[in-house]
Amino acid sequence: MKPSVFFELVEIKAKTASVFPFLMGTLYSYYHWQSINALDLILFFIAMFLFNMAVDINDNYWDYKNATGAESFRRNTNVIGVHHLNIHLIGWIDFTFTAIAALIGIFIVYRTGLPLLFMGLFSFAVGFLYAGGPHPINRGPLGEFFSGFTMGFIIYLIAIYINVFDAPAAILDFKFYGDILLSSLLTVFAISNLLLANNIADEAEDKTLGRKTLVYYLGKSNSIFILKSLYVLGYLALTCSILIGLLPKMMFLTFLILPIVYKNTKAFCNDPIKKKTFPFIIKNLLLITLTEVVTFFIGVLLNF
Repeated sequence: MKPSVFFELVEIKAKTASVFPFLMGTLYSYYHWQSINALDLILFFIAMFLFNMAVDINDNYWDYKNATGAESFRRNTNVIGVHHLNIHLIGWIDFTFTAIAALIGIFIVYRTGLPLLFMGLFSFAVGFLYAGGPHPINRGPLGEFFSGFTMGFIIYLIAIYINVFDAPAAILDFKFYGDILLSSLLTVFAISNLLLANNIADEAEDKTLGRKTLVYYLGKSNSIFILKSLYVLGYLALTCSILIGLLPKMMFLTFLILPIVYKNTKAFCNDPIKKKTFPFIIKNLLLITLTEVVTFFIGVLLNF
C-alpha cells in the first residue's frame, strides 16, 4: 500500500480534530495546576493517534461492507474500492492498531486510576459503534453529537485527567468536569459541524445508501441553521470561559479569525457541495482549533 493511499485510508488530514484537543488539555492542566505527567501524556498521545486511525479505518471498512446496494459508492468513493485494497488486510491493520492502543491504555489506567478506564471504554465504544454494529451511529441522527463530544471533550478531559489526577490542588468534583466541558465547547461544536456539513453535502447520496442522519430528519435548511448556531454558541462558551477565568484573556484573540470563519461558513451554506465548498468547513475547524492552541499557549507563557 502506498503511503498516500494509507494516509487517505486513515484520513490523516482530519487528525487535527484529536491532536488540538489533546494540546488544549495539556495547556489547561498547566495553566490551572502547573502539572504535567510527561510519560503518561506521551503514551496517551500514541494510543489516541493509533486509535483515531483505527476508527477511520473501521469507518471506511464498514462503509465499504455496508454499501451493498450502491456499487458506484464502492467503486468511485470509498478508498478501499477506489484503490482495490485487500479488505482482509484492512481488517488486520484495524485490529492491530486497536490492540496496541488498548494495551497502552490499560497500562495508563494502571498508573492513573479507574476514571480513565471509563473514559477509555466510552471512547472505544463510540469509535467502533460509529460505523460498525447493527445500527451504526454515522447512519443515524446522533453522529454529530458523538463525534463532537468524544473528540472535542473526552480527549481534552483525558489529557487533563492524566496530568492532574494526583495533583494535590486538583479536586475532581462536579465543578471540575463542568468547567472542562464549558471551556471545550467551541472545539466540540466545530468538530460537530464538520460532520454536520459533511451530511448536508451528502444528503442525496446518503438517501441512496440508507443513511438517516440528522439532515434526513430536519431537512437541509434547518441543518444549515443549526450549523451556523453552533459556531455562535461555541464563541459564547469561549467568552464565558475567559470571563470566569477558565481560559486566559489572551484567547480573546481567537475572535480575530471570526471574519474568516463567517466567510467560510457563508460560502458553504450558500452552496453546500462536497468537493467545492465543504473544504471551507474543514478550514474552519483547523483555523479555530489552531488559533485556540496558539493563543492559549501565549496566554500560559505571559500568564494573561
